[in-house]
Amino acid sequence: MYGRVRDKGENNMISCTEFILAYNELFKFLHEKYGKDSVIDFWEYISDNFLQNLENLVREKGIAGMAEYWTHTLTEEKAEYQMSVGENCFEIYMKKCPSVGLLNKSKAVKYPHYCEHCILYKKIIEKYGFAYEENIIDKERGICLLKVVRKD
Repeated sequence: MYGRVRDKGENNMISCTEFILAYNELFKFLHEKYGKDSVIDFWEYISDNFLQNLENLVREKGIAGMAEYWTHTLTEEKAEYQMSVGENCFEIYMKKCPSVGLLNKSKAVKYPHYCEHCILYKKIIEKYGFAYEENIIDKERGICLLKVVRKD
């Protein structure tokens, strides 16, 4: 995900990693002010309005599109991960989530449900006939497993 900013009359791109601290604070604010359901609503809003590139890739290429999307995104984020791509199954074993790493290095208090934000992909993936399962193994170290299986 990218955002555009104006700097001296020019459009510049902000990488997704530059949003991590802001997202963390927004998640905390929404939760404290309106409850966890409002955070989940925000994640669904992101899914519905800002992940067209993932949706297009999944619609057009299925599992190969997922691999293309996450290879690009995780490379940009400098994640430590292992990806498995099969005909009917797609997995990402996140060895070290860069978002969690950045939050751990910062002085910010990490939103306790931060890792759950990856659920925003579920709606898109399941829309195209796949089952989406995420297992957060260690939220303090940023270790998780995402598994997608074709429903048949």
